[in-house]
Amino acid sequence: MSNAKGDRRERELVNRLDEAGFAVMRAPASGSATERELPDVLAGDGTDFYAIEAKSSSGDPIYLTGEEVEALVYFGRNFGAKPKIGVRFDREDWYFFHPADVYETDGGNYRVKKETALDAGDPLDALRADDDSEDADHDVRDVLRAVEQGVLSVDEAAGTLE
Repeated sequence: MSNAKGDRRERELVNRLDEAGFAVMRAPASGSATERELPDVLAGDGTDFYAIEAKSSSGDPIYLTGEEVEALVYFGRNFGAKPKIGVRFDREDWYFFHPADVYETDGGNYRVKKETALDAGDPLDALRADDDSEDADHDVRDVLRAVEQGVLSVDEAAGTLE
């Protein structure tokens, strides 16, 4: 996907979240090679806070690198925001996934197919009614995966789970 189209989709997501009552901003460095990987969008409503990696496609499956997903989870945890992968296929709405619910390929990358997004993705209005109990389970799994992949040390992992 072209950068211009990606930027347009990110701005569209920001506008949709704003209309839904979230305070929202695009990360200025998203998509550029910075020292720190930042999520594309940060959104919060005073109760729920999200770090969102936004991807769109004309219809082909959407792929994310393992590094993108791990950086999203790491940033979300440190910032106090729930990590979400937001996907949008042409002529469809935005759908959201917790990173642990996205298919992981044998190569350690992540893939979302259009059918999966439509069948199993959370629509934008579901971000308001997120169930925290599911996130607690994801947090432990995410921390263990990050340790396994060398993203976090054991000491860092223990600190995040306290």
